[in-house]
Amino acid sequence: MTLDRRSFNRNIAATLGLGLVGSAAHADSAKGADAGGPPGGSFFTSTNSAAGNAVIAIGRASSGALGPIATVPTGGLGSGSGLGSQGAVTLSGDGRHLFVVNAGSNSVSTFTVGASGLALASVRDSGGLHPISVSERDGLVYVLNDGGSGNVAGFRNHGGTLAPIAGSTRPLSAAGGTGPAQVSIGTESDVLIVTEKNTSLLVSYALAADGSAGPPRATRSAGATPFGFVFDRRNRLLVSEAGASTLSTYRFADAAPTVPAVVSAAVPTGQAAACWAMVTPNGRFVYTGNAGTSSISQFALDGQGHATLVAGAAATTGNGGAGDMAITVHGRVLGILAPRTPAVLSFAVGTDGTLDLIGSATGLPAGVVGLAAN
Repeated sequence: MTLDRRSFNRNIAATLGLGLVGSAAHADSAKGADAGGPPGGSFFTSTNSAAGNAVIAIGRASSGALGPIATVPTGGLGSGSGLGSQGAVTLSGDGRHLFVVNAGSNSVSTFTVGASGLALASVRDSGGLHPISVSERDGLVYVLNDGGSGNVAGFRNHGGTLAPIAGSTRPLSAAGGTGPAQVSIGTESDVLIVTEKNTSLLVSYALAADGSAGPPRATRSAGATPFGFVFDRRNRLLVSEAGASTLSTYRFADAAPTVPAVVSAAVPTGQAAACWAMVTPNGRFVYTGNAGTSSISQFALDGQGHATLVAGAAATTGNGGAGDMAITVHGRVLGILAPRTPAVLSFAVGTDGTLDLIGSATGLPAGVVGLAAN
């Protein structure tokens, strides 16, 4: 299904002009936005509906206002309940494709992203049962399935069609019961990482030049219940830990490029249930989304990857909870799902990493999961 470009643009103009969707606060130049505000774009989430999954595309104006909201079916089924994961919706590094897991139909949908909106390009079997997270880097795509015994499966993206990679389907640390939360490909495309909540393990796989994965290798997490994570531009691993609401950072040595070595261990947020993690493109600041306190914590990273808490509650979602986060490619807007509302909130990111609320999109269906931004 393709969105009509003219009607999509008319809806954007009408909605923003009338202020029917979203709200805009200030865009303070001292907080990282220029006089015209940060560049516009979109946030993408998914309904995860068991009756038919769909992508929700939320327009973002330079003022920070959010709207309109367009819904595009994925051609698959959601689970109808939370996935307990990060990365259910992912944009490709070049911004041309959007990947969405369909947990209820064991598939992954790929969309092309263009000036006219989203177009469904393909729906592919996920290579396992109940996919909950998907990652892409330079055309390499990996999917995490938590159903059955659990596994990861790799694909190559060919213009929106995913082709399975021989030798890429690998088990997790154990056959079932591990509670995986996220899969992601390292910045240098040589390692794949999965977090396991129930075992408190980081599971790593060496990636060959053809994209195939080696056997799993388990490393004990520095904090209890590792959940969401992100790689920074220097290939450091930044992990949120829900157990004690902490953040840990890791690096990979040349001698052991697939084994995460602790840099900062379990730095407390002072909040509750740090489940999601995001980093600014310049690698200076890391944020955790804290589900238990409906807050976002801000950390500073030094040149070696050590994390220091700047603000336990740098921003809040009221009592909306805290879910998946996404940061724009220019690094000047951070979005977060507030699943209890449910809504998407957007914040201007200051040069010092501070967060100012600039927009919201409310009235989303219950059960939305995943968040990506361009």
